[in-house]
Amino acid sequence: MLNNQNIKITDIKIIPLKLQENIGTLEPAWDKGGKMNFSRGGGAFTQVETDAGITGIGPKMDINILESVKSVVLGEDPFNIKHISKKLKYFVHTVPYKGTAGVDIAIWDIIGKTTGQPLYKLWGGNKDRMAPYASMVVLSTPEERAEMAASLLSDGWKAIKIRLHHDSIIEDIRTVELVKEAVKGSMDIMVDANQAQSFGRWQPGVIWDYKRAKETADILEDMGVYWLEEPLHRYSYDDISRLNKSTPLQIAGGENNRGVHEFRTMLENNVYDVLQPESMVLDGVTDLLNIASMAEFYGKKIVPHHGGGDIGVIAHLHLVASWDHAPYLELLNDPPIGSYQHKFSIFENPPEVNNGWINLPDSPGLGIQIDKSYISH
Repeated sequence: MLNNQNIKITDIKIIPLKLQENIGTLEPAWDKGGKMNFSRGGGAFTQVETDAGITGIGPKMDINILESVKSVVLGEDPFNIKHISKKLKYFVHTVPYKGTAGVDIAIWDIIGKTTGQPLYKLWGGNKDRMAPYASMVVLSTPEERAEMAASLLSDGWKAIKIRLHHDSIIEDIRTVELVKEAVKGSMDIMVDANQAQSFGRWQPGVIWDYKRAKETADILEDMGVYWLEEPLHRYSYDDISRLNKSTPLQIAGGENNRGVHEFRTMLENNVYDVLQPESMVLDGVTDLLNIASMAEFYGKKIVPHHGGGDIGVIAHLHLVASWDHAPYLELLNDPPIGSYQHKFSIFENPPEVNNGWINLPDSPGLGIQIDKSYISH
């Protein structure tokens, strides 16, 4: 542990990563007709340096905002993170997954390393492991999803999230029926309707109305599903609240919402039972800490969206381990092509899911290091 007095941020870099292997592509359920690439390596990460010789890492930022970020952050004390976060939001205009989450998470990594504490302990947590749920990528067929669920169960996974927005409600329910039969009560089953991808009321694929959301929720409740995620479009707060009040089934959402004030509105109006803020959308974990406090006050659960697959997921792992009202970690995992292990391959000694649990890193900060063989020089 080092003395944190007079530590200053001296530089911010975006470090490219070597592409080691192209794995393949999948059509994500939330982007009908699109492609999601999976690889080992490639991309980049954000590195923040200090005059104390301590560096922090975070997810990749857009190179086009780097100079704007530097103008705000250089010379700042990393322990002034809340003020830095506010300044970044004011001066740096961002878009989801390309914004300032990289620098925000890297600064928290520095704070943890300077104090000698893993972030989950720094944030007041004592859970040294978390149960991840396997978050599916593709819509697929009922039969294939059941086969996948059985395979994951055999590997020890405790929960699975399946995508449900087929052309007919009959096929949706058949998917749940077959998955439920395959796991024999040994896994929690989450359902994601992916209806909140768009700012407006149109998006690719099947679009649910209130009637379909209500009919689906009623059936899923009878089937013992753990939650129904994003059953209606993003800002249909009144209808989602009405749906929530009409069913004991937990309603989840919020991954695409960009402001803390939006989550306050959700809580005040009983929109969701489970909040799912995303650090890569909210430009870091600093706002997630605020949202979690609000959720706890209102008696709601919080399970952040997946975090971009690599360093962001590790940050989320520390967050959920620090919250008593966070029952799971979301981990995108649709093997073999969509396995979480591909993204984690950039780490030295990457965390692994063993018997349904993932252990918290016990080193200071994020507790992970980038494998040097992946770094482009």
